[in-house]
Amino acid sequence: MTTATAGETGRASSAAHVAHNYNPLPVIAEYAAGAWITDTDGRRYLDMLGAYSAMNFGHGHPRLVAAARAQLERMTLVSRAFDHNLLGEFAARLTALTGTEMMIPMNTGAEAVETAIKIARKWAYEVKGVPDGRAEIIVAAGNFHGRTTTIVGFSDDPGARNGFGPYTPGFISVPYGDADAVARAVTPNTAAVLLEPVQGEAGVIIPPPDYLPAVRRLCTERGVLFVADEVQSGLGRTGTTLAVERVGVTPDLVVLGKALGGGIVPVSAVVGRREILGVLRPGQHGSTFGGNPLACAVGLAVVELLSDGYFQRRAARLGDVLAEQLNRLRGRGVNQLRTAGLWAGIDIDPELATGRQICERLATRGILAKDTHGSTIRLSPPLVIEEDELVWAVGELGAVLAELESNRGVRR
Repeated sequence: MTTATAGETGRASSAAHVAHNYNPLPVIAEYAAGAWITDTDGRRYLDMLGAYSAMNFGHGHPRLVAAARAQLERMTLVSRAFDHNLLGEFAARLTALTGTEMMIPMNTGAEAVETAIKIARKWAYEVKGVPDGRAEIIVAAGNFHGRTTTIVGFSDDPGARNGFGPYTPGFISVPYGDADAVARAVTPNTAAVLLEPVQGEAGVIIPPPDYLPAVRRLCTERGVLFVADEVQSGLGRTGTTLAVERVGVTPDLVVLGKALGGGIVPVSAVVGRREILGVLRPGQHGSTFGGNPLACAVGLAVVELLSDGYFQRRAARLGDVLAEQLNRLRGRGVNQLRTAGLWAGIDIDPELATGRQICERLATRGILAKDTHGSTIRLSPPLVIEEDELVWAVGELGAVLAELESNRGVRR
């Protein structure tokens, strides 16, 4: 394997003129292909983050690039003031893939979550009969649904929430994984329960297997919408098209993003039942770029890649390899770990190192990963990664942990 040494690179970083809302590793990417990124000094890194699942199909997948290039030469934007020849086909193919009936196209994941919130509230007022202005949405502790002012208002992450108030009312937070807590929170004014089937930003937190089915039954019984945020977990990441399929659950609305744009353009959507999305009428919600021809061309190519189940099966198979390799590190610097398909959250012994320190050391070995919440690192490599690359990456993580443990022994 080709490794790299992180450090000074041949071109200026973004630090001088870009707001410091990120703290990137000292790597300046210039080129990427498949599961590999090359920096401005020609050093190569195995991408074990995959842009938080946006790069499910790898960097520069030829079919996605070809679709984008062909559409660039035809038409990129007409806005929804007019129709165009790809939107209807994209909607039909995406709803068929997800087993739904209707979709509304947007751009970013956060936009799509906001769209789902608006739809759920409007449905509550027009269909369920909730008094105007009284609709409530139940969310889960540890959630991450984006960074708009509405969404951070129901986050319990101080870094995302603090300093951005006043916050939008109408959200009730309950513990994640506790269906009884959801049941206790439901009132006649409850419009929806909004959940991530797997909490990605929280560290790939996987709920008990009976949790989502119990929430689905509860929502059906109490006349509440079940909204699944699959922006990170959807489109093959967990070994199924949607993560809810792992436990046999069908939500009323599903939020999609990231991988839907193939890492080329921002593409998101809310898909679901016709009678729910049908509450929207002209002028009540929109987006200049949502559903644009370029987005639809790329989105169609993404749907085509997923249509035969190849990437879902690949994620499931390689996910087993990832879990097997990581399990060997339990008790060797890894306190806990969780995997769902080709997705892992790894809790590092906090006495050994922070997640950031682990990621910095991995970068010197040619591996890019991301920390979260102190001592946890996340792995979500492109689904095109090869098995030997995956094994090598986990082996390098093991070497970093062993090195830190050895240093700790010397300090003692």
